[in-house]
Parts: sequence; C-alpha cells; structure tokens
Amino acid sequence: MKKLLSGVCALLAVSLAMANGSKDAKGASSTAAAPAASASKPAMVLRYAENQVQDYPTTKAAYEFAKLVEAKTNGRIKIEVYYGAQLGDEKSVLEQMQFGAIDFARVSLSPLAEFSKSLNVLQLPYLYRDADHMWKVLDGSIGDDFLKSVGPSGLIGLSWFDAGARNFYNSKRPIKTLADLKGLKIRVQESQQMMDMVQALGANPTPMAYGEVYSALQTGVVDGAENNWPSYESTSHYEVAKNFVLDEHNRVPEMQICSAITWKKFSADDQKIIKDAAVESAKIERKLWADRELASENKVKAAGCVITQLDPGEKAKFQAAMTPLYKKYGAGYEDIIAKIQATK
Repeated sequence: MKKLLSGVCALLAVSLAMANGSKDAKGASSTAAAPAASASKPAMVLRYAENQVQDYPTTKAAYEFAKLVEAKTNGRIKIEVYYGAQLGDEKSVLEQMQFGAIDFARVSLSPLAEFSKSLNVLQLPYLYRDADHMWKVLDGSIGDDFLKSVGPSGLIGLSWFDAGARNFYNSKRPIKTLADLKGLKIRVQESQQMMDMVQALGANPTPMAYGEVYSALQTGVVDGAENNWPSYESTSHYEVAKNFVLDEHNRVPEMQICSAITWKKFSADDQKIIKDAAVESAKIERKLWADRELASENKVKAAGCVITQLDPGEKAKFQAAMTPLYKKYGAGYEDIIAKIQATK
C-alpha cells in the first residue's frame, strides 16, 4: 500500500511539473528561467484590473508593467491583466483591492477620491496652466504626497497615468467666448462638482450615463458634452457634435495602484522592482497617450469638425468663473492649491 501511495505521489509530481512547464511556455515564462519558482515555491500570480479596452493606452501600459515585473523578477512574479472591466467597475475594483482580492489596478481619480478626499483638489477646473505644469507637479514632492494619500484606505499609490485634457463640444455653435456657452445643455458625469462647474460657466448641466450620450446629442436631448480627444473620437460624438473648443477645463491624471495586502507580501527588493516598473510603465503610457491623442485629433479634423482655440484673455474669464468652486471644493486645501499654482 505504501508503495502504491508513493507511486501515485510521484506520478502527480511529474504531472504537475509537466503542466507547469506547458503553462510557462504559453505565458513566455519558463520554470528553467526562474529557479526560485520551484514546486515548493510556485511563482506568484497576481491580477491587474483595467476597465478600458485592450488597445487603449492605459491597457497597453498595464501589459508593459506586467512584462517589466516578470522580467525583473526572472518570472517569480507574474501579473495577469484583465481589461474591459472584467473584474468589475472602478468602484468595485477599489473595494476588492482593500481586502486583497485584486492586486493592481489603474483607476480614475473620481472614484478614488471617495477613499482619499484630498484627491478632489486635483480635479478642480483650470488648476494647471498646461500639461507641462501638471507633470512638474505630479512628478515632484506634491505628486508623491498625493500617491501616499491613499495609504490609509489600504491602497499603495505607484505612479501617474495621463488621461489628457477634457474639453467642451456641442452641436449648436463654435465656443469662442464664455458667453457662447450660455444656455447650452451639456452632458456631465454624475458628479456634483462637474455640475457646479458647468453651471458656473452659464450652461445647463445634464447628468447622464456615458453610453447614452451619442443618441442624446443626435436627438437634441443635450446640446453638448465634454471629454478628451480619444473619447470624443472613439465614441463618434464628433459626428453629431462638430464644434470642439480647446478650453482644457479639466486635466485629471489617473493612478496606478497596488493593494496594501498584496504589497506586504513582497520583499523590500521586490517592492522596489514593482515601484520602478510602475514608474517606467507610466512613461510608456504618456507616450502612448500622446500618440493616441494625435491620431484622434487628426481623424476629427479630417471629418470637418470646427476646432476652436480660446484666446488667453477669454480663457482667463473661464478660470475666473471657477472662484465659487474653489471656495466650495478647495476649502481646507488652500495651501496645497497655492503650491500647485506656484509650481514653475
């Protein structure tokens, strides 16, 4: 009987070894290349949640992050990317990360701000002069402090991803002045801050699910909406709302994060590898985003859309209209807002 059990165990061991070898071959990571990942200590397989489609810049960067980690750990740590919201919407993903069910994610600041209120500062309209100003802020000590701000919620901030600038577009007329926005019905996210912003600019905010916007623009339920270049193009909103103004009212970055429960499982050396890979993949994402923005912009222009660049003096009027929002949503964060605005 002992010999029979011994034989069965040996057979199971061989079968497992063959299965692992086959799996590694498919995943471009072999057991031979990673001696630390033995039968007694298998490779750590982790999950990364991404809600965008597979060819989106943030998703591509998530794959790069996974590749970097796997390469730098010689296959000991493997990260599987689940794109297209396979693991749930961003709010659900964040909740799952708090108890370690999901290991990594790329998330927008709006749902993340529910866990760290200070992040609302980074969503204030017209906070940055331009993209260079934003990256000087986020790549410095201010940005590091905001990454750390999610710590008490059981999350580890790793790096910043670009999400471009949000601009207004509509089906009625080109927006050259603040007065041109007056009375327009503008679709906004279901966010009180976004509603207050549109109202402060003289337009009428209309909260609506993202998937309903095209038909609402087409039928006149709303006159316009606001988003970045890739979203304006990929949703075909440019077909039914051809007037696009580069007012850049919001330039909200996104954060690459890790579950604190997962983070504690890593050695100090592996934590450094993860952090370095996150920073490196963020640089890749910014380049991918810039390329995607340009492609979307060219497609929209080729379709005959009217693109308006605000005169600096006129843009100052848009910014001045935000004073009530800064008092309401920036209360208690005046010092950090001043530091951001003073960054050169």
